[in-house]
Amino acid sequence: MNYAIYFNKKYKRTGHLWQGRFKSWYVTDEAYFYTLMLYIEQNPLKANMVKQLEEYPYSSYNYFLDSENVPECLKQSWIVQNYKEDTDAIKVFLNTTVNTAQLEEMRKAASLVEAPNSDKKPGEAKLKNQFSKIKELKKRNEQIVKAYKEGYSQQMIAKVLGVSQQAIFSVIKRSRG
Repeated sequence: MNYAIYFNKKYKRTGHLWQGRFKSWYVTDEAYFYTLMLYIEQNPLKANMVKQLEEYPYSSYNYFLDSENVPECLKQSWIVQNYKEDTDAIKVFLNTTVNTAQLEEMRKAASLVEAPNSDKKPGEAKLKNQFSKIKELKKRNEQIVKAYKEGYSQQMIAKVLGVSQQAIFSVIKRSRG
């Protein structure tokens, strides 16, 4: 924590060090969904951590193959629902090779829908202007919620206001009641 404070002061930043590093995308179709599942399950192989998927102890792979011991959080998963107890089919599916072309298509598809209303998203300068006239905390928080609904990211709002992304998240969460 002390390092984060030092780093933020030195580089005139706000928030935690890895703020904005991760993204989420909509799953747009079944092909994308299957590719995404395989990509996630096969990460230990790609990272050369194991030679076979069943060797990696922190994956859901082995749970899918042991229908007697599937944890509650996986019982409603697509694989359990569609393959039931057909362990051979599960093995074939989860060991299907994901090639580079599929991953590139996945990235392209994801970038097309990454941010809802992205074509309507106003610029950072306009956002700064919207907040520049606000002095009261209550009005600022109302404007945060409004800006978020207009398509601004929590990260951009936090940057403009000079607060952490967690603070913006908390304001938005409280507004939902």
